[in-house]
Parts: sequence; C-alpha cells; structure tokens
Amino acid sequence: MPMMPENPVHLPVEKLSLGCPVLDRFLGGGIPFGFVTELAGEASAGKTQLCLQIVLSAAAPRSSGGLSAASLFISTEPPFPLRRLLSLSSDAAPLDHIFVRSAFSSKELFDLLNHVDLLLSLVRHSSDRRIRLLVLDSAAALFHTDAEDAVHRSSELFSVAAKLKEQARRFNLAVIVTNHVVDVVDDGSKGPRIGNYMNLSSSGRKVCPAMGLAWANCVNMRLFLSRSAAEGNVVDIDGCTMLERKLQVVFAPHLPEGSCKFVIQREGVFGVGNQALIPTSPQ
Repeated sequence: MPMMPENPVHLPVEKLSLGCPVLDRFLGGGIPFGFVTELAGEASAGKTQLCLQIVLSAAAPRSSGGLSAASLFISTEPPFPLRRLLSLSSDAAPLDHIFVRSAFSSKELFDLLNHVDLLLSLVRHSSDRRIRLLVLDSAAALFHTDAEDAVHRSSELFSVAAKLKEQARRFNLAVIVTNHVVDVVDDGSKGPRIGNYMNLSSSGRKVCPAMGLAWANCVNMRLFLSRSAAEGNVVDIDGCTMLERKLQVVFAPHLPEGSCKFVIQREGVFGVGNQALIPTSPQ
C-alpha cells in the first residue's frame, strides 16, 4: 500500500496574518505554519518592514485578529530596526514577547537555532504565550560564497535549511527567511533559467533570488517583493500618491503564481484594493 503524504494538500493548514486583509486574501489566508517561507527582493523592497508587521500580527491578542503568540527575530544585518517596529506597534500588540537575537556568522546562526528547543520550552512554562513565529533576516548575508569555500558554505547552508524545516514542522512554527537578489545577465537565451522559476524584475532590472537553485530547493514557498521601475509609476490611495510595489507568488504548494500591488505607509504595509489573485503573465 502506498504511503500517504506527510502533509496532504487537502488538509487545512493554520495561517498567520500579514496584518493586512488584502494581502491575507491574496495568500489564501496568510503565512502557513509548518513551512519555511522566503521573502526575496532588492534593498528597500519592503522585506524587513513586512516581517516586522507579521511579528506584530502574531503578538496581537486574538480579539484583534492576532495569535497572542511570541516571536523570535534573528537579525544578521544590524542594527535591528527598533524605531520602525515601535512606529508600527500599537497597544494591541505587546512588544515584551518579541525576542530579538543577532547572528553574524553561519556558526552563530546554527548554534542559536540549536537553542530554539530550550527557548520554546522556557517560554511555554513561564508564560501563556509560546513562540509561533521565527524570522531570519536575512539568510543571504551569511552565505556569500567565494570559489575557495563554496563547498563548505553549501554544507552550512543545507544544515541551516534542514534545521529550519525541522523546527517549522516539529513546533508548528511559521518560519520566514528574507533573501537578497542578484542581477541577471541576459545572454540572449530564450530558454528558462534554472532556479528562477519565472522572469523577475525590480526597479527596471532583471533579477533573481540569491544563493541559487540549492537554496530554492530548501524553502517551501517563495514570495518576491519588487519596486516599480519608475518613480513616476505610483498608486493613488485616498488622494495620496505612493510608489507602486508588487508582491508575487513565485512558487508555493497551495497557491498558483500571481501578483498583488502593495504600498508602504507610515502605518504599515498594505495591499492595494480588494483584489483577488492576479495570474502573472510570462514575459
């Protein structure tokens, strides 16, 4: 008799809100628990701001649509944006259950992940809140490879990825990892580029997520955040014009490829309009 899949797609999966109803609808309810979700994009695309908003969404009480849950935010590119977190927060989202740690090398990161089990146990026994969200911002900062140490770095990358997947599954965590992008050099080939999954562009440049195909196979869902090519390409919200940005589903086990416009305001990251999933046209 064939074995049943570990997580059948027809079973409902708990989701974590992004703090915006439009973005939640676009992603079929939010960020899934038990999975590793990647947010890829260029600098200033909104990756960290969206992570902060999701952290606050997890901390908010259930009466406000949150989970009353704690979060672990691992920063690899200091300083941690505390001022932005405070500007996004409200009385409904307490900050005392947001744990911030730093890791400046792959070894520090792996050691820290190895202590997550103990941290989860301590929080569970000392508080009614337990950690449900782990954010790593960012993975790419620790795994830039040179030719001399590419093999060693790849081994470390796979070890960290395997640990994140295990913890997401074992503790039913929502794990979010941010990633940089690199420019794609057009060689004139019309064939698909392995590891890209789709043609991606931001600020008028063709780009692809960093760390290549090896890392792409380590995450369950890849989301891509991009900025408009022209500063004049704006979205009109209640008479105010803001730079157009786009959130794309590159791949996910439960969603088709698609895109949703969003803007970044002082109050947070918000999807534009009451829109459904928009299929992404091939370029």
